[in-house]
Amino acid sequence: MVDIRLAADIGGTFTDLALTADNNLWTTKLLTTPSEPARAVLQGISTLCHQSGIDMAAIDVFVHGTTLATNALIERRGALTGFLTTSGMRDSIEMAHENRFEQYDLAMRRPDPLVPRNLRIGIRERLDSNGNVLVKLNRQDILDAAEAFKSSGVESIAIGYLHSYQSDAHEQATADIIRENWPEVSITLSSQVCPEIREYERFSTTCANAYIQPLMAEYLTQLDTQRREQGMLCQMFLMQSGGGLGTLEEALKYPVRLVESGPAGGALLSAKIARELDLKDVLSFDMGGTTAKLCIIKDGQPRTSREFEVAREYRFLAGSGIPLRLPVIEMVEIGAGGSSVAHLDQLGRIAVGPRSAGSEPGPASYGAGGHEATVTDADVILGKIVPHFFANGEIPLDIEAATTALNNTIAIPASLTPLTSAIGIAEVVDENMANAGRAHAIEQGCDITGGTLIAFGGAAPLHAARVAQKLEIDTIVVPSGAGVGSAIGFLRAPASHEAVRTRYHKLNALTMSDAQDLIRDMRLEAEQVVKSAAPNSTTTENVRIYMRYIGQGHEIPVGVDLTQITPSSPTADFELREHLTSLFLASYRNLYAREIPGLEIEALNWLLTIQTVEPPLEVTPSEQPISEIAALRTTPVTDPLTGTTEKYKLIERKTLLPGLFTTGPALVVEAQTTTVVPRHFKCFTVGAGHLKIQKMQDSDILDA
Repeated sequence: MVDIRLAADIGGTFTDLALTADNNLWTTKLLTTPSEPARAVLQGISTLCHQSGIDMAAIDVFVHGTTLATNALIERRGALTGFLTTSGMRDSIEMAHENRFEQYDLAMRRPDPLVPRNLRIGIRERLDSNGNVLVKLNRQDILDAAEAFKSSGVESIAIGYLHSYQSDAHEQATADIIRENWPEVSITLSSQVCPEIREYERFSTTCANAYIQPLMAEYLTQLDTQRREQGMLCQMFLMQSGGGLGTLEEALKYPVRLVESGPAGGALLSAKIARELDLKDVLSFDMGGTTAKLCIIKDGQPRTSREFEVAREYRFLAGSGIPLRLPVIEMVEIGAGGSSVAHLDQLGRIAVGPRSAGSEPGPASYGAGGHEATVTDADVILGKIVPHFFANGEIPLDIEAATTALNNTIAIPASLTPLTSAIGIAEVVDENMANAGRAHAIEQGCDITGGTLIAFGGAAPLHAARVAQKLEIDTIVVPSGAGVGSAIGFLRAPASHEAVRTRYHKLNALTMSDAQDLIRDMRLEAEQVVKSAAPNSTTTENVRIYMRYIGQGHEIPVGVDLTQITPSSPTADFELREHLTSLFLASYRNLYAREIPGLEIEALNWLLTIQTVEPPLEVTPSEQPISEIAALRTTPVTDPLTGTTEKYKLIERKTLLPGLFTTGPALVVEAQTTTVVPRHFKCFTVGAGHLKIQKMQDSDILDA
């Protein structure tokens, strides 16, 4: 039986879709419809079904990812939210950690809390750190707060009490009281969305979930209803920030887990290609219409984290954004895409982003009313985008409008020519992305020089070569279907769920029954989600414990395998403690090259992840091509590196078959993107139709 899978990825500028059946792949790319995002998705589904001849009713799996949650947080377009917390704690989400992430900036900016102070209300109640009641919950405080929220027009309520990760009794009781009198309001409990210690991160994540819940619920419900009305009755899964698939029901309760869903799909695609081509050190580079995302892929796997920030006030400064505590693939994201707007800063220098022209009106060259210069307009003027091939000619490019936009925005105010302005825009945006890659690699403790850049998204192949040159990377891979790379990545994503609990234990007092009871509880939660998403699949289980030396402020993750210990053994408790101690010391030495003798160890957070098993992947070695392909024709392109205009070979990607190659300078064109091959680079096909762009050796250059 043929497994038919469909994926859709909504970006700020484009909506990408991919359909696969019996090893065949169909893709399409449409402009996003911001006022009604589901419209572009449904239009794309109809297009793919028409292209493939597949009926909507025959689709088995529908996977969806979107940046709508991220954009709502960044652009502050969420619901008016109220926050109920323990009396005396209402300012905790504004006080944050009381640190200065930019120590010498007297005008340092912090992000405003998602919930204004007048809608943060303290409730008389208190639990101790073990979950025992110190102060009973005050019912009248809750009723008064609900009335105040109603009169203020609140649409969603976040509830976060101290130590609710140990006991959710007060939060659940509060929600019940509110629902008795106000059943239609959205409610988020911190004990459900983030049952972990550290109230600032827990409260921040809870408020973010409440803030975007009504918006995401409306969109997801609308999309699910409309696609079912059109005959697609299969279950819909949502791509999550951590790289796994979740159910629609889970997404409606916890939409904050979708914040990095689109970029996560791209990271999964890069990881698969890295394993397929046996690439060890990889930088995933996803550049679409609105943002660029970069992610380190080490030994075929993307790096993951338990915490990240959105809406940073300072691009590369940790602490300057809104912290979210949830599973996420580690990446850096900057406002650098094809629709990113170029402007002159206060010193008269060319700057690009983070503001985007989006899909409406879009870049000036789209001819839809845009009047500001964008990265795409610069690429059109440089000749890197050939109008005849762009979107199969369905979006006619207006070169005159692009020139006018550059003149008005950059050239005339800065006394430059439009071509020089375009070179400046290209160099600035490429340096922004290269700098983001450097910063991300340093944060991750990685050296990416000499590695491989995997570039996908509509704009990445246009800029990958120059970004790679800046990063001293000599090899670039442009995946098959690169223009819709994240959507293709969705099709490969496993169903997974991560359960987390905070349970404080000193290792010398931890018992096997304590560990078993906790893991059993988390396993039930995770299995329920994964089995609903993939009922007949084989799964794997991974357990991590976050541990530290007593007195330390932060923990390190330690992977454990408790199946090595026989629970019924009389020495099971002792074996468990010895096992965890040895694992912690090994992890600590690996990070800090030392250990602290004689100091007690404590366990704080426990994580259990269940996910479906991926089918084995066949490694495909790269074979050097033997014949050079003839160019379709040549086209003038200006190289931002040299500032000179020369003739580039024009090669259609579909004609670059295995065994053939082309040397730069060349443009490899397809409907959804264009790959720039610079001088002294060779481009050929590897693996499952991926392009490999490789710097030529001196001897090859002389022969050419």
